[in-house]
Amino acid sequence: MNDARRHSAPAESRPGEPEPLGATWDGTGTNFCVFSDVAERVELCLFDDAGRERRVEMLERTGYRWHCFLPDVGPGTRYGYRVHGPWDPARGHRCNPQKLLLDPYAKSIVGAVAAATETLGHREHDENARDDRDSAPFVPRSVVTHPFFDWGHDRPPRVPWHDTVLYELHVKGFTARHPAIPPALRGTYAGLAHPAAIDHLVRLGVTSVELMPIHTFASEPHLVRRGLVNYWGYNTIGYFAPHAGYARRGADPISELKSAIKALHEARIEVLLDVVYNHTGEGDHRGPTLCFRGFDNASYYRLDPQNPSRYQDFTGCGNTLDATQPHVLQLIMDSLRHWVEEFHVDGFRFDLAAALARGEHGAAGLSSFLDVVQQDPIVSRVKLIAEPWDIGWDGYHVGRFPPHWSEWNGKYRDATRRFWRGDPGSVGELATRLAGSADLYANNGRRPFASVNFVTAHDGFTLRDLVSYERKHNERNGEENRDGSNDNRSDNHGVEGPTDDPKVNALRARQQRNFLATIFLSQGVPLLLAGDEMGRTQLGNNNAYCLDDETSWVDWSGRDRALLEHARSLIALRRAHPVFRRHTFFRGDGDVAWYRHDGAPMGEHDWTTSHVRSLGMHLDGLAIGARDASGAPLVGDSFYVFFCAQRGPIELRLPRALASDEWFVALDTSGAREEGGTVHGPLALEGPLVLVLQQVRARHSLAP
Repeated sequence: MNDARRHSAPAESRPGEPEPLGATWDGTGTNFCVFSDVAERVELCLFDDAGRERRVEMLERTGYRWHCFLPDVGPGTRYGYRVHGPWDPARGHRCNPQKLLLDPYAKSIVGAVAAATETLGHREHDENARDDRDSAPFVPRSVVTHPFFDWGHDRPPRVPWHDTVLYELHVKGFTARHPAIPPALRGTYAGLAHPAAIDHLVRLGVTSVELMPIHTFASEPHLVRRGLVNYWGYNTIGYFAPHAGYARRGADPISELKSAIKALHEARIEVLLDVVYNHTGEGDHRGPTLCFRGFDNASYYRLDPQNPSRYQDFTGCGNTLDATQPHVLQLIMDSLRHWVEEFHVDGFRFDLAAALARGEHGAAGLSSFLDVVQQDPIVSRVKLIAEPWDIGWDGYHVGRFPPHWSEWNGKYRDATRRFWRGDPGSVGELATRLAGSADLYANNGRRPFASVNFVTAHDGFTLRDLVSYERKHNERNGEENRDGSNDNRSDNHGVEGPTDDPKVNALRARQQRNFLATIFLSQGVPLLLAGDEMGRTQLGNNNAYCLDDETSWVDWSGRDRALLEHARSLIALRRAHPVFRRHTFFRGDGDVAWYRHDGAPMGEHDWTTSHVRSLGMHLDGLAIGARDASGAPLVGDSFYVFFCAQRGPIELRLPRALASDEWFVALDTSGAREEGGTVHGPLALEGPLVLVLQQVRARHSLAP
C-alpha cells in the first residue's frame, strides 16, 4: 500500500453541492465539484506542504457531477483528482486512477508537466494497455483560491470598434529585454504593468492589447526532450487559471495579472485574451493524461467514429474539443465569463475558431457555440475576434462568422503582401481590402470593423523579416526546417537576410513603412504585431513557437527609432481623421474614388491588367455618411492616397476634378517630401511608396 493510501479521508467530509463546478471557498471551507459521465468512483487528492497526498472519497453524485464539502480547507490548498472508471481505448474510454488529474475548473495551477512516461495513461510500448505507475510526482497541482481583489474604480475603456487599434503581444517577450524595467519584473505580468511598458503603448497610440495565451499551458514532451519549450502557449491545460510562469517569483499570478489589467485600464488600454478552446495540451492518443482525458475522454473530445481510440484533429495539435457537447460548451462559456467578471478583460481572440463552429458530424458552421455566445448577457458584450479557419475540410471561414464578430482577415494579409511584392494583377484586390473587404463582410448588417487587418502576426515572419527573407530559416526549431509555412509571399529585395548593402537596406526600410501605411490607412481594424514598429527580427524564423530567447523577445536596445516614429505618426493620422475610420462601408456615391497614376479613373481593364502596380484613392471627408455621438453629421478632411508598388520613377497627376484644389503632404514613405509641404502640378515620384495628400482647406487639422 503506497503512502498516499495511508492517509484516510477526513471524517468531516460533507456532501457539498453539485454547483458551481470547481473548488469554491466560502470562508468556512471549500466545495469541490467535477463532471464525469463515465466515472465509477472519484477521489479528491489533497497535498500538504511536504507533498504528501491525502485522498477523500467523493461519495455524492448528482447527475454526472461528483461533489463534496471540506470544512477548514481553504485558499492555498493544493489538490487533484483520481478517477476510477472504464479503461477501454477502443470505445474511447481512458480512465486511469493512477494518473493525478487537474481540476478542469482550477482557478490556479502550480507546477509543470515533466517529460516523463509516467504521465501517459497507457504503457509506452502498448497503447492499449493501462499504465499503473503514479503520475503525481510529474504533474501540476490545482490550487484553491480566494476571490478578493481591490479593483478600486476600474472601468472598462470600451473603445468603439471603429477607433480600435490592436497590438498583439507576448507577456514575456514584450518586456523580457526592456532596459527600463527592473530585471525581476521583466517578462512578467508586473512587467507589462510597468510605466515604461505602458508608456510605449500610449505613445504609440494603440487602444487595445491582444495578449497571446495566458491560460495555463504545458510544453509538449518532445520539445522538453530537445531542450525547448512551448513559448507561444497554444497548448492549454487550464482554462480558468492564469499561467503561473508569467508571475514574479513567489508572487500570486492572479493578483499580479489583475493588477496589470487594472494599470492598463487606467491608461485607457483594453485587454483582450487570445484563447485556445479548440484543443487541449493533452495531444493525440499518445499524449499525457493530465485532465480532460482522464475524467471523460469520450465526452470532452471529438473521437474518430470509425476508431474511437483516435481523435478527430481539426487543429493540427492532436485533438479537438467537442463544442457540440453541452458540458464542453458550459466549460467554455463559464471560462469566458470568469475572465470577464473576475479579471475585467475586454474581449477575446479565438484561436482556430472554425473548429469551435463545427457541428456534430464535423460539418462546418453547424455548432451551437456561436448561438450560445450570441445570447450570453456577459460574453456577447465584449469584443469577439475569430481566427476564422482550422486545418480540417471546409475549414476556411473568412467572412462567415455572425454579425457581432470581427475576424482576422487572412485575405487582407495575402493581398497586401502580393501587392507590395509587385505581383501582377494584385491592384484590384488591394482596393477591395483597403475599402474594408465589403465582399466578405457587407452582408448580415456587418460593418468594416468586422475586418481585422494585419500583415504579420505571431505565426509567420515579422515585418522586418518579411522584407528580408524569401525562405524560412527554422533550423533552430529542431525539425530540420520542415515546420512553418513555405507560402510567405515575402521579398528579400536581392539579398537573403542581413546585408551591408545600403541600397537594399534603404529599400527594405521603405517597404516596412509602406506596409504600416497600408494597414493604418485601410478601413477596418488595424492589428500590429509587437515589435514590428521597431524593426524586430527573428532572423528568418517564421515559426518561433518553441524559442523562449532573444529570437522571440522584443529587442528594445536595437529598435529602429525612425520606423517607430513613422508608426506613431500613422496611428495619430488615423485617429485624427474619421475618413480612415468609417462606421459603414462605402456607398460608391463619391465617398471613395479610384484613379490611375495619370489621374484618369480606373477602368475595368485597369483592375486586371498585369502591368498596373499603382492605385490612387480619394476619400471625401464630407461624404462619410455617419453621425457622431451627439447625432450630428460626421465630417472630416479629404485625402488623396497613392499606393505605388512600382520600383523606379513614376509621375503622379491628380484627377482633373481635384487638381484645382491645393494639397499638402501628410505622409511620404519615400522621404522625398516633407510633411506639411504643399504640392502643385504633376509629381515626380520614386516608387515604391505611399503618398498621402490632404486638402489645404483643412490644413489646421494635420495630425501631429
